[in-house]
Parts: sequence; structure tokens; C-alpha cells
Amino acid sequence: MRWKLLRRRLSVSAPRMIVRSHLPWPLRWAVAAVVFGFSAAIALWAFELGKDIAGLDRGHKNELAQLRAEAARLREQSEQARSLANRADSLLKAERAAQERLAEEVRRLEAEKATLLADLGFFERLLPGAGDGLQLRGLTAEAKSAGRLRYQVLVMQPGKGAQPFVGRYDLVLSGTLAGQAWSQGLPDGPQALRLQQYARLEGEVEFPPAAVIKTVQARVIDAQGATRAQQTVRP
Repeated sequence: MRWKLLRRRLSVSAPRMIVRSHLPWPLRWAVAAVVFGFSAAIALWAFELGKDIAGLDRGHKNELAQLRAEAARLREQSEQARSLANRADSLLKAERAAQERLAEEVRRLEAEKATLLADLGFFERLLPGAGDGLQLRGLTAEAKSAGRLRYQVLVMQPGKGAQPFVGRYDLVLSGTLAGQAWSQGLPDGPQALRLQQYARLEGEVEFPPAAVIKTVQARVIDAQGATRAQQTVRP
């Protein structure tokens, strides 16, 4: 029986056999990837070679170079414009500061002018009048705020050879307060006064804010308590 089987396998009528080599599947995938990569590299090389032969890539390179040059030129123009804008802004700030200083100087000069005009008007009213003896000239009284009055007055002794005067001066405010008659002198009482020919008196007096001032009277009192000169104005 064994002999018959052996003869059948060795004879022409024996069944066909196929011999195949067995490779692991990771190795098969690696070989396929290498073949695919090699084919892709050949295809890319052929594509680039075709573009060079046809001259298609040269125009793109020239256009890219022009675009880069244009971008550099625009960047330079932008920097110049930014620098010019910064310089203009600095000049504008300097001019604005100069205008503010000039306006401040104009305001200061206008204030000085107003002061000089006020002094001029004050001294014009102080021109010596007729007669000799102690005189009060140019009394002004102005309410600066509620409960505060500013005054100024000039005490004069016209003529030559006048003797020095030693005495006191007082300022009396008169009016109404809460519907009643009201008057007030200087808070600290009459103030000392000494002059040869003239003395300018000025200051501020506080009074009740609810008071209504109708008259302001300045007077000069000698050492014996007699009133030597006085002047009354309405504020």
C-alpha cells in the first residue's frame, strides 16, 4: 500500500504543487512604501524637469522677485511716512505749547494793564484839590465775595512844609442786617497812621454775609480823638 502511494506521488499523475515564499506582512508594507516613494520621486522629478523645459517656472520667479522689490519699496515709503507723521506731530505739539505760553503771556499783560489802568484812575482822582490840611482822596470799596469787602484810599497833606501826622484811621460800613440798621468798623478797631505828605491805605474787611452795605466811610482821627478828614462812598 505504501509502495502504491509512493509510486503515485513520483509518477506523472501525481498532483501539482506550487512553491511560494512566505514574507511577513510588515516587510511587505515596507517594500511597497519604498516602491511607492521611489515612483513619486521619479514623477516629481519628471514634473519639475518638464516645467524647466517648458519655461513655466521662470516667469513665476521673476514675478516673485518683483513682488518682493515692490514690498520693500512700500515698506520704505511707509517708514518715511511714519517718520514724517511723527515729526509733524512733534512740531504740532511744540506749536501748541508755544501758543499756550503766548496766550498765558497775553493774559498776564492784560492783567497788568488792567492794574495799571486802575492805579492810573485811582491816582487821577487823587490830584490835589484846593485848600490845605489833611485830606482823604480816592476812596473805593468793592465787595469781592459774600462777607468780604476790599477798600483803598489815599491820605494826603497838600502843600510844602507839612508837619508829620500821627493818628489813626477807621473804616465804617453802614447798612441793614435782618431789617435793622447796622454798622461796623474795622474788626481790630482804628489802625495807627503816620505820614508826611501821603499814605496809601488798602485792605479787606469781613462783615456778615447777610448784611446789606449802603455806605462806606473812611475817616482819620488825630491823637486827641478828633476827626481830621473823612470821605463816604457807596459800594
